[in-house]
Amino acid sequence: MDTGTARRTGGAAETAAPQRQERGRGVLEGAFALLDALRRNGDEAGVTELALACGVPKGSVHRLLDQLVGVGAVERKGNRYRVGPQLYRLGQAWEPHPGLRPAARLPLQRLRAATGASVVLAVMREDMAITVGSVPGDLEPLLPVRDGIAFRLDTAAGKALCGPLRGGPVLDREDVMDGVCCAALPVRAPDGRTVAALAGMVPAGRGLDALARAVAEAGAAVTRALARGGHRGPVPPSTVAF
Repeated sequence: MDTGTARRTGGAAETAAPQRQERGRGVLEGAFALLDALRRNGDEAGVTELALACGVPKGSVHRLLDQLVGVGAVERKGNRYRVGPQLYRLGQAWEPHPGLRPAARLPLQRLRAATGASVVLAVMREDMAITVGSVPGDLEPLLPVRDGIAFRLDTAAGKALCGPLRGGPVLDREDVMDGVCCAALPVRAPDGRTVAALAGMVPAGRGLDALARAVAEAGAAVTRALARGGHRGPVPPSTVAF
């Protein structure tokens, strides 16, 4: 091979590498767009629905779904698809604050048992409050609570995360959703930083003062558990349904 040929071959290889990287990035973006569309759908979806939701050609959607099924990130049931168990297991490894989820597990269960409320533990991510711990309560099925659902920042949980302008709980008396009342408070790390918000939601008509006190006690229990380093025992089997 002469010098000119070598230069041309080398230049072609250098050009091909960024193109391969760009294609790889496009495949990853497409796969994550599909997974997010499945998450937002909340149940099962077909190829046509997903293609419309993501703006991706149906043929590409079908190929990506086959690959995601192969690694367990998506499950297929006939011609319908839903989020798979492998993705859930990977998501469980995300720790928004060191020890937060294990520290909150028992206080959330006790809050639900004491009040009957649907309970959520949320953290700030960009412009949303993302649920990282949840225990379904009396609001099922009117307002299902699940790990991974997002709340706007104008909800009680979102306001508690942003830092209420006054002391005490943030109360919502059907302000956001008819038939649903809520009491929320910040959850603080031992150094005083707000690391999450804890919210209890009940059907309209119930008094919120007792609920707010119970939420405050649960939040204090989470803070104490964080100071002890949290409980890092085995995670019990999840009852979250996809």
